[in-house]
Amino acid sequence: MSARLTARDLTLRYGDRVVSTRLSLDVPDRAFTAVVGPNACGKSTLLRAFVRLLRPSDGEVLLDGKNVGSFPGKGLARELGFLPQDPVAPEDVRVRQLIARGRFPHQSLFATWSEEDERAVLDAMTAAGVAGLADRPVQELSGGQRQRVWVALVLAQKTPYLLLDEPTSFLDIAHQYQLLSLLARLRDEGRTVIAVLHDINQACRYADHLVALRDGRIVAEGAPSDIVDAELMKEVFDLPSVVVPDPVTGTPMVVPSC
Repeated sequence: MSARLTARDLTLRYGDRVVSTRLSLDVPDRAFTAVVGPNACGKSTLLRAFVRLLRPSDGEVLLDGKNVGSFPGKGLARELGFLPQDPVAPEDVRVRQLIARGRFPHQSLFATWSEEDERAVLDAMTAAGVAGLADRPVQELSGGQRQRVWVALVLAQKTPYLLLDEPTSFLDIAHQYQLLSLLARLRDEGRTVIAVLHDINQACRYADHLVALRDGRIVAEGAPSDIVDAELMKEVFDLPSVVVPDPVTGTPMVVPSC
């Protein structure tokens, strides 16, 4: 698979705490990449580096061969849409108003709100299942509803890349699978999806490309059917398990044996 978005020999740190050293990754174009691993292994840190919320101590993140640090803010935001783990909405903002902020990268100083902007917001609300909440204050929503609103904001941004950090957080199981199915459809339509996921079986079912991290290093990457086995689960998660075919999709399904 080709890759427009790449990481080269990254060293990532928070102050004196080093998270990753010499980490390199090619993100396959028009594919669904799932990043998995135990807590505090560097998954969120990697996504933050991709969207330049964290500057590498060494190495670089490249988009089309250019360091992401060289892009103007709006220019990068038209390419990379990012949903962080714990986004915070402004007080008293309503759902439609918040989602409309996803159109900011496409606005110029003198531009007025366009039909294209309106259509992007309506399409995003429909896709995320929040159209019926459009006039509700965000603060009044449940955690799961708020999460779907944030997903809609990123969708309204209309970027070729979607980077989502634990997008299924706070969602009930039905909405988890609906969201993952939506991301898979966007992949099929030509978008590139990179998502941090905690459920390894969901990652195996929906992702084309799996990246398994531990202690800030990539333990394995590739198609789930090629890399997910009991040995990998033990190495990455310290989890004794049996890996069997998913009865619905045939993809790897991890069954803990402890």
